Amino acid sequence: MYIHNLSQQNSVLNTFISEIRDANIQKDSMRFRRNIERIGEVLGYEMSKSLNYKTATIKTPLANCTMDLLENDIVLCSILRAGVPLQNGLLNYFDRAENAFISAYGHHKENPESFEIVVEYLACPDLENKTLILADPMLATGQSMVATFEALKPFGAPKEVHLVSVIGAQKGIDYVSDAFNKNTHLWIASIDKVLNDKSYIIPGIGDAGDLAYGRKLQQ
Repeated sequence: MYIHNLSQQNSVLNTFISEIRDANIQKDSMRFRRNIERIGEVLGYEMSKSLNYKTATIKTPLANCTMDLLENDIVLCSILRAGVPLQNGLLNYFDRAENAFISAYGHHKENPESFEIVVEYLACPDLENKTLILADPMLATGQSMVATFEALKPFGAPKEVHLVSVIGAQKGIDYVSDAFNKNTHLWIASIDKVLNDKSYIIPGIGDAGDLAYGRKLQQ
């Protein structure tokens, strides 16, 4: 797997990451969502440099000019609900992309330290020969990303796959690296080393879905 860790170079992205980590700034859910969206825009821009382009002729009011324009047929898939702001950021740059949505969450059984990924809702266009972008802001264990990809397989075989996350744990990155094709790309804003016994990334940010949309009742 090709891993593109944007935190390895200093940029304004650091500001957005610091704000989603900051416990005081996190209290403003609208700003939290907007920062996730802005991170998605940065990740999308960097990803765009690796995609395919074709030359087109553009007619201006004064003359024709040639430009290289994106030719990938893109499908964006976010994991509900935390993935929605990240998907919005990617859509700001890939505005002609088709969209898929999936509900995948960790269901804890008798042992609170173990869980299985449950998929309850899925809406997806045809993926055959498309460029699939899977967006999940927190790459903790990596199980949600893998379960999502498995659930999408009946919709066709994409030509290429890109994973997009805001913050990941090294354990989760190792897991998806083993599970996905070696030509898969991971675009990530920051990597933390530790994953605690409840599968939260440390230092991380906490629960991205709760911070974006409010706390949920546990079932």
